Amino acid sequence: MAAEYLPPVDDYRFLFREMFGRDLVARSTDGAFSADDATEIIAGAGEFAASVLAPLETVGDREGARLDDGQVHLPAGFAEAYQAFVDAGWVTAEAPESAGGDGLPASIRAGLGEIWNASNAAFALCWLLTAGQIHALDAVASDEIRQTYLTKLVSGRWTGTMNLTEPDAGTDLGAIRTIATPRADGSWGVSGQKIFITWGDHDIAENIVHLVLARTPDAPAGAKGLSLFVVPKFLPDAAGEPGERNAVGPVAIEHKLGIHGSPTCVMAYDDATGYLVGEVGGGLAGMFVMMNSARAAMGYQATGISDRAYQQAVAYADERLQGPVLDRPAGTPIAGHPDVRRLLLSMQSRLFAMRALGVHLGDLFDRAAVDGTQALAEFFVPILKGWTTEDAVALTSDAIQVHGGMGFIEETGIAQHYRDARIMPIYEGTTAIQSNDLIGRKVVRDGGATAGRLFDAITETITTLRGLENPVATRTADRLERAVAAARTATASVLGFGQTRDAYGVSVPYLMLLGTLAGGWMHALAVVAVLAHETAEETDAARLVSADFYGAHHLPRVHMLAETVAAGEVV
Repeated sequence: MAAEYLPPVDDYRFLFREMFGRDLVARSTDGAFSADDATEIIAGAGEFAASVLAPLETVGDREGARLDDGQVHLPAGFAEAYQAFVDAGWVTAEAPESAGGDGLPASIRAGLGEIWNASNAAFALCWLLTAGQIHALDAVASDEIRQTYLTKLVSGRWTGTMNLTEPDAGTDLGAIRTIATPRADGSWGVSGQKIFITWGDHDIAENIVHLVLARTPDAPAGAKGLSLFVVPKFLPDAAGEPGERNAVGPVAIEHKLGIHGSPTCVMAYDDATGYLVGEVGGGLAGMFVMMNSARAAMGYQATGISDRAYQQAVAYADERLQGPVLDRPAGTPIAGHPDVRRLLLSMQSRLFAMRALGVHLGDLFDRAAVDGTQALAEFFVPILKGWTTEDAVALTSDAIQVHGGMGFIEETGIAQHYRDARIMPIYEGTTAIQSNDLIGRKVVRDGGATAGRLFDAITETITTLRGLENPVATRTADRLERAVAAARTATASVLGFGQTRDAYGVSVPYLMLLGTLAGGWMHALAVVAVLAHETAEETDAARLVSADFYGAHHLPRVHMLAETVAAGEVV
């Protein structure tokens, strides 16, 4: 069985209050929120997640979702948990003020995203998709659609989905064949089939709003011919309440490797009533708002699942007795074995880097309008999504390794985290999709200017480390300096390749290089913050060990990956 979930409140207190400068949250919100406010919110969310959501994680995995007579039913307890989630105000709290929500800063939402997914990733996907749709409708919807649909989504009464993929149109959205035909009353008749629709149908909210990409008659071929529509499960009546059942529904649910409590549906649209969002032919612009929101959220999901697996591995290793432990007294549990300790430190150091980068990305978006950090924030989105999800698969695999043979047995619960994590490098755009975006739009297109800004910021931190009289600071500065030099060389290779197969053939290694480097930078910032303490705090030694370990065991990957990038596509 899964270990009790312990929300990482202390880490978030450190991130909000110290690591990025004094009170990151107050700086980015002009004092509307403080680090103490943010920590209190994280603590409250952690208590809710640990008591309400985490106990349902194993239930969701074992029961799964089922389809009966055209209606998806979720595992026991999910409906009550969702209502409690809504009643506690979490949906409205995270929604932007422009949409009628409370508008929590993105830096705080990063922590909430981790907590919801650590406690129950399958459940959290419902809110993740709804949140993305809220952002999309807030950006492009008409006043009528905002009033009818957006207000209900923000209240939590209705949930949202993203409908892109079709049997013959996955990554290639231009191949979408779902058709939307205009009607005399201003609505549209939507017909077609969509697959892999997360939370496409369920029985825990009173209505579901599908955001659908479809092609209009006489639209040009390819992506430019796509428009965006809201298609509700139940058509709103004159009072805006769920009325007649619309001609859309699930025809199957997928039987998946993991996230069993999340219903992944095949959806059929049979002249279903839909309403245009934005302009005809402007579908991708609106949908990309939702997709970018979801891609950042994948980074938080990866962090959450990684933390849950790490916590369970620690709990097991601290209790399991197996063989004499070198240079330790009899009765020392396996956590004392050198290689088990290595695995645990490896997981913990990567996990902290993920968590810190998520908060940093949120802060960049929070400050974008004032401090001009938008380009750097967008630069980090594919890195966060690609690097954290790939590392989460490795991290959850290591958690199984700590358990030894018991890790391969489902009863321990650790295998669920690995199974749940495996989808993350695939959905919301595979790692290659993220790396192609990074290479094509965010490195080559601007001549490496934004990447250069990142390297310069890391170099400033190295300079600060050089001024600290501490062996960990010195080692961290040396390692990070060499890694930045390798990253600059790799970036020069990419720019030299330009928009060629050589660049795209090594785009994933380049993305992983930048993610690994960013993780080292996060640890360097932590070292600076820790060594600024006048009196040593309880967690200081552990933070320094974590940074030292990451620098020795993970940061060297930058050099290997730089050599791979320089080789281009091998033919």
